[in-house]
This record gives sequence, structure tokens and C-alpha cells, in this order.
Amino acid sequence: MNIHNRIYEFPGVEACETAVKIARKWGYYTKKIAKNEAKVLFVTNNFWGRSIAACSASTDPECFEGYGPFLPGFQCIPFDDLTALEIALQDPQVCGFMVEPIQGENGVVVPSEGYLKGVRSLCSKYNVLWIADEVQTGMGRTGKRLAVDYEDVLPDILVLGKSLGGGVYPVSGCLANDSVMSVITPGTHGSTFGGNPLGSKVGMKTIEILQEENLAENSYKMGQIFRQALDDRLDKKIAINVRGKGLLNAVVINRNYAQARDVCIKLKERGLISKQTREDIIRFSPPLVINEEQIRESAEIIINTINGLM
Repeated sequence: MNIHNRIYEFPGVEACETAVKIARKWGYYTKKIAKNEAKVLFVTNNFWGRSIAACSASTDPECFEGYGPFLPGFQCIPFDDLTALEIALQDPQVCGFMVEPIQGENGVVVPSEGYLKGVRSLCSKYNVLWIADEVQTGMGRTGKRLAVDYEDVLPDILVLGKSLGGGVYPVSGCLANDSVMSVITPGTHGSTFGGNPLGSKVGMKTIEILQEENLAENSYKMGQIFRQALDDRLDKKIAINVRGKGLLNAVVINRNYAQARDVCIKLKERGLISKQTREDIIRFSPPLVINEEQIRESAEIIINTINGLM
């Protein structure tokens, strides 16, 4: 992302909050939206944190129930639906559209091929900032440096986090070009931990290691092996679907046989850690340094555990 030449560094959800603030201020100062009328679009089943703004943008009752009243100016449209996006973007008060290239917390939901290109084209057409939330998908997790690289497109604002800290320190960042970021002037935005030297150095070193050790490439190769093994050998009556990119993957479980959490517990007992993201979805996101022997061993544990539910 070498054309994104300014970055503010914060903990995770704050980076997304920063992106929303930038989009709103850009809307007022650059797009000339009337004061306090700016709107930001999100998609259904999004997840970007637990702040009141994130809750206000959520369609998941577990996230928002009990926390109202919510922030105005937020609107949700269906994920992976370019027609719905174009209709919403025709509102001249819309200043930003934030979307995960792959929905992580919703169960590793991969959009249709061409969706990201369509998002880029429509946001440019209607003069709206596209915010790519790559907190979960960035830094090689999906087999590319960024998930948007699969369609060779560039968002106006990029949000990174989690793995940006390399497992050493909590780091996230909100990146944009000067033409967008310059609406944030000295004294108008900040954070207790924003831009601290240790976090910044860790983030820089993480990017260096990602490139030097070809971790995105390894993620791509290991993901191919992993999904192929599961596709070939999982009982389709129990495992309804296997999906993902790189080392961000999920298996959808037929609830007639088991709940996802129960399967996760069985996997833990056999030495493999996983996480349910819905009642019927298990997410697998192993370290980017995993090798072929380890990925095949992991697949074997998963296959034997799930097929053993019969």
C-alpha cells in the first residue's frame, strides 16, 4: 500500500472509528455534505468491535441489544449485493462505505468474484470513500498481503489490526492518502496509545517479516492444501460447506448432528484449537508460519473428529 502515505496507529476498534470519523469529516469538508447530515454505509452481519459506534452499525442482536439509543447516520445494506450498494450510494449524503473483503466473525463469508471491483467502481462513480476493514483479513491471512489484492483494487481508507502487531503487541492502523487524511488536522483527533513508539516499531517490523519470510505465499499454499483435504474427505452430510481463502477458513456444520461449539471442544481434546463464530460454523485460522506437515496433521484431526459424529 505504498501510495497510502499517512497512518494513525490505534487499538483495533479505534482504527475503524477513526475511518468513520475521517469519512464523515471528508464528507463535510470535501464532498460538501450539509452539517450533521453525513451517512456511512455498512453491510448486514458486519463486525468491527464493541464500541457504541460498532454496536450502532451492527445487525447482530448479541452485539447491539441493550446498548441503545444508537448513533445516527449509519445504514446497513446486504453484503455481496452491488445492486443494493448502487441504490444506497445515490443518496448524496453518503460519504463512506465500510466493508470486510471477507466477513470473518460472520463465518468466513467470501463474496462473489468481482464484488470488490464493483465496490471500487461504484464508490468512485458516486464520490464515496470505500473503507476496507482488513483487521481480520489483512497481513497475509487470506493468502495475499491484503484480501483486496485478489481483485487488484485499492480502497480509499484501509484499516489493519490484529496481526499487524505480530502477536507481540496490540497494534492497528487506519491508512489513507493525503487527499483523504488531510481533513484530520493537528489537535482534532487522537488516542491515549495512538502512535506510541513501541507499537509503531512492532508494526513496521511485522510488515518487514511478512515480506522477508513470504508469509502471504505460505498462507496461500497451506490454505489450498487444507481446504482440498477437507473437501475431499469430510462427510458432506455433516460438513455442509468448506470455505475460505489462505489461512482464514470455516466449516459449516449440519446442526442435526452437532453444534459448532461442541465440535470445537472435541477438537481441543485432540490437540487442535478452533473457534465457533455461529452455532453452526467453526473458524480455523492457524499461524501464518504453519508448514505442510502441520497443516495435514490438523486436517486429519478435523476430518476424523467431524466424520466421527455420525
